[in-house]
Amino acid sequence: MAGWISKELAVILVPVITLIAGCIIGYLAQRTGFCAIGGFRDYILFKHTRLLKGFFAIVVSAFVAYLVFHAITAGAFEHFPWALTSGLLSPVPGAPADMSSAAYLILALIGGAGIGVIGVYLGGCPLRQFVMTTEGNMKSLWFVIGMAVGSVLFYIITMGFVKGLLKVIGL
Repeated sequence: MAGWISKELAVILVPVITLIAGCIIGYLAQRTGFCAIGGFRDYILFKHTRLLKGFFAIVVSAFVAYLVFHAITAGAFEHFPWALTSGLLSPVPGAPADMSSAAYLILALIGGAGIGVIGVYLGGCPLRQFVMTTEGNMKSLWFVIGMAVGSVLFYIITMGFVKGLLKVIGL
């Protein structure tokens, strides 16, 4: 047993703690009007940093939580931190499709640009769309449904094509 608790107990505790933290983050996001894309938009257009501070707070909090979970049960995080143990541009352990680092980077950039463009058109990031759905916004509900269905369809239909195409071009 490496860490404070066994790997078997961590399998139960980590999801429960994550669910509780997710509920707290969701509540705070709803109360503050949090939006990552809106934070960057407000900073670029108006030099307002209120929403951007929330974005950086979530990034820092996630990293700190990762460190805490690792300290509690190191055995549950075999490749922690993967960027230092496997190389900065190596795929995250357990990533699907068994592609090269460059392929994952290209897909991440395409996905990030897509979420950014769609978020600008919708007026908020995916987290904000979830929050607005709980507030009764039907446009956001359709986004959430579309995101779920689109994720499944992308994996089922296009992932094989994308994987094959990236292998053909040597990535």
